[in-house]
Amino acid sequence: MLDRPAVALLRPLVNALARVLARTGMGANRITLLGFAIGLGAALAIALGAFVSGAALILLSRLCDALDGAVARLGQPTDAGGFLDLTLDFLFYASIPLAFALAQPGDNALAAAVLLTAFMGTCSSFLAFAAFAAKRGLASLDWPDKSLYFLGGLTEATETLALFMAMCLWPQHFASLAYGFALLCAITTASRIAWGWRAFR
Repeated sequence: MLDRPAVALLRPLVNALARVLARTGMGANRITLLGFAIGLGAALAIALGAFVSGAALILLSRLCDALDGAVARLGQPTDAGGFLDLTLDFLFYASIPLAFALAQPGDNALAAAVLLTAFMGTCSSFLAFAAFAAKRGLASLDWPDKSLYFLGGLTEATETLALFMAMCLWPQHFASLAYGFALLCAITTASRIAWGWRAFR
């Protein structure tokens, strides 16, 4: 829901940084892998109880996620790069609730499992819609530069990043935040199923 205004706000800075990186010879795929490694570092920090460090690493990881696409668009974006980026993004998003479960299993494990199940709903509905949109030759007018059809919803990357920041700042409220966001994910999944049914029927 907030991805478009967030992207528009940050695009000038991201594009400027991307041009600097491109001049140094840093490729988009290397940035993708670096961002994923930093994201796993964030998960490790959270699992060890270093929540503020985890938050900083999450932000750095997501900066890399913005930069890899911007660097790719300065040259020739590839399907392989888009595939790698999306796959590692989903793995990163799953690693953070797992990290909170590892940090405090007794308090957080069930809430983390519910949130991960909700993430499965948003991810599967997103990918299923994109697959059938590609089969029918549909293109997203809102996100023409994405590697595949980008279907929005209540819970997109910006909202998920805000959730992770809140969890790191107030880890004692992880369960409440997880259950609340899982409900929003369920609404997103239901709306995408409805959109997909209407579009492909």
